[in-house]
Amino acid sequence: MSSRSAVLAIINPLSGTTSVAQKALLQDAFMRRAEALDYAPEAIFTTHPGHATELATDAVKRGVNRVLAIGGDGTINETAQALRRSATALGIVPIGSGNGLARHLGIPLAPPKAIERALTGRPVVIDSGEINEHPFFCTAGLGFEAYVAHAFARQPVRGLPTYIRTAFNAFLGYKPPVFLLDGQKQKLFSLTFANAGQFGNNAWMAPTANIADGRLEQCEIRPFPTQAAGVLTWRLFNKTLNQSPYWRGTSVTKATVEADGPVLIHADGEPLTLPAGQVNVRVLPGSLLVLL
Repeated sequence: MSSRSAVLAIINPLSGTTSVAQKALLQDAFMRRAEALDYAPEAIFTTHPGHATELATDAVKRGVNRVLAIGGDGTINETAQALRRSATALGIVPIGSGNGLARHLGIPLAPPKAIERALTGRPVVIDSGEINEHPFFCTAGLGFEAYVAHAFARQPVRGLPTYIRTAFNAFLGYKPPVFLLDGQKQKLFSLTFANAGQFGNNAWMAPTANIADGRLEQCEIRPFPTQAAGVLTWRLFNKTLNQSPYWRGTSVTKATVEADGPVLIHADGEPLTLPAGQVNVRVLPGSLLVLL
């Protein structure tokens, strides 16, 4: 019986804009490098939503120490939620549209380098969050970003150009909702709960977020005149959004938001609709090991 440490790679064939053939090459690269490092490697392609969670749950039960998620933020979310509060560490190989968590953590965006980091790096403890019991590791939110997430999910082609076009079209017809937040009714353009500092593509909603401080950054953007949109977008990508008069940030461990009727939300960019009008958010301090 082999004494080599087991390592599992979970690969989403639909993530990002790379082809299935390119992902097969990544699978080969992972297997070769893991073998060279004297691991007992296994690589599995996902076949349906939730499959990554199932595979990662099984890996934890089998005592696998390292599980690599090769995909976008959705794949990483599915994998990571099964690894929370376990001794199994997450390796991130980002090949998605935004790669928010990888960018925040400084993980290489070149897949071979990310594979090397995941196989040779050490486990570091980070926080995670929950929005109505849906786990998130990067950001979750309501308002405009959730509106865009729902529209983006319906697009046949992924990638940054599609996201920008979707966001622009959404902005033209968007009406900021009214939320009951901290006991006060507020009309907000967007409401983000940030564990990591950015959505992805270096769009920094919470420039000072610390992913291991046991807290979330509650970021509010209040309605603004149309002519301010350009400057706000520039600040978002220039990591200075927190200097805008339309932005407000508060450090929290939990929050409750109420709205009239169904609420559009997202967790790490994945669109969700809540039938009830109450949204509960909380942080789970030190709940995930990530290989860095």
